[in-house]
Amino acid sequence: MAKINDNYLKLKAGYLFPEIARRVNAFAEANPEAKAKIIKLGIGDVTEPLPEACRKAMIKATEEMGDRSTFKGYGPEQGYAWLREKIATHDYQKRGCDIDASEIFISDGSKCDTGNILDIFGKDNKIAVTDPVYPVYVDTNVMAGNTGSANDKGEFEGLVYLPITAENNFTAELPEEKVDLIYLCFPNNPTGATASKDYLKRWVEYAKANGSIIFFDAAYEAFITDPELPHSIYEIEGAKECAIEFRSFSKNAGFTGTRCALTVVPKTLTGKASDGSEVELWKLWNRRQSTKFNGVSYIVQRGAEAVYSEEGQEQVKALVSFYLENAKIIREKLTAAGFAVYGGVNAPYVWVKAPEGLSSWDLFDKLLQVTNVVGTPGSGFGAAGEGYFRISAFNSRENVNEAMARIGEKLKV
Repeated sequence: MAKINDNYLKLKAGYLFPEIARRVNAFAEANPEAKAKIIKLGIGDVTEPLPEACRKAMIKATEEMGDRSTFKGYGPEQGYAWLREKIATHDYQKRGCDIDASEIFISDGSKCDTGNILDIFGKDNKIAVTDPVYPVYVDTNVMAGNTGSANDKGEFEGLVYLPITAENNFTAELPEEKVDLIYLCFPNNPTGATASKDYLKRWVEYAKANGSIIFFDAAYEAFITDPELPHSIYEIEGAKECAIEFRSFSKNAGFTGTRCALTVVPKTLTGKASDGSEVELWKLWNRRQSTKFNGVSYIVQRGAEAVYSEEGQEQVKALVSFYLENAKIIREKLTAAGFAVYGGVNAPYVWVKAPEGLSSWDLFDKLLQVTNVVGTPGSGFGAAGEGYFRISAFNSRENVNEAMARIGEKLKV
């Protein structure tokens, strides 16, 4: 009989979001009259249409696929040069980041890349994650065999957990021990916290001093409106020697169902082989992508390229502003209802403190049953998330207003 990867058996029975779906479905089946009233503010999926500039570009690209002279088959695994160059110019060089187009790899999602990046790293690395944390970071390390089993709190042996709480403004302190791989996400999922340049500078200095690599997830950078906050870790001097950055078109341009993202691996970044020699990580990631990935479709990449057109920039800005206004409404209405809230200013997520005596899942069930509103229990993001709850701003204005009105009317603290 074929043997399985036993590491999967260490994982909980269900990933956080499927468990949410299971509970919502069970409630809807038991309460058919409430099914149509359920408003989902849990999963960070967008609701508004793709920007017109992207749609037009994709339609044109589709038409090109119908003509032999302009048809495209396999594209470069790293992504088409014209898209990578636009990204390098607009997202990095205009912000003073010395990132070349050749250091950018186009992919079908930053969620995928934050897991796939482990392919190029060995098994003996000490890995640090924040707590709470985007579950993919932890679960992919479990799947890869980089951890032991989980304890009663759900913490996996072999990982270094860095608590993020209201007391530290949801920004982790530097590890007291030496770690090799560090996951950072700003604006943060799930707490909505942001990082200053001084804060990221401390991490870069730590990483360089300890030979560490930072995995910097900047999927929500488009929601930063404060001019003092960095959009990329490469705005910090020295980051090209210690950081890999992940970005996505999912939340700024609504590509959650279209799939397009990017990973930046600077050519100045190195790791250590088992014989002690230094190896260029760019070469390893390029080899991994060339072997395991056939690239994002031509049609989708043309749509992503349109984000950088004059029309695309205006439309994306309007889209981001729409969701930020949703976040503002959520913050204000929940505060008025007596909840302690965090985030939601330069981020699309609002992190809510559960009322005294309620666990994260207690609040989930109460919200669902009393108001027919769905959010995400903080405990699903880690032990330190217990007692908190994440509300997503990704929904229609009508649904956000209705959900907040129900909570204000039926769940005042």
